[in-house]
Amino acid sequence: MTSPSNEAVPAVGVGRSLLIMQAAAVLGVSRRTIYNRIRSGELETVRTSGGSQRVLLASLQRAVERQALFTG
Repeated sequence: MTSPSNEAVPAVGVGRSLLIMQAAAVLGVSRRTIYNRIRSGELETVRTSGGSQRVLLASLQRAVERQALFTG
């Protein structure tokens, strides 16, 4: 596991979703962890017309806030 990225999560108005890999970088976790959090309901996604999953920024923002509570 890597440390969380120092980059701010983009504002929801800028775009509505991120690629799995981008979400992993923001949270400082692996892609597998992102998929596990999607499966558990912690992160919400949308499917593109091509079938890929993208993480909704609003749910990623909630995850970042939860993570901040636990890491101080």
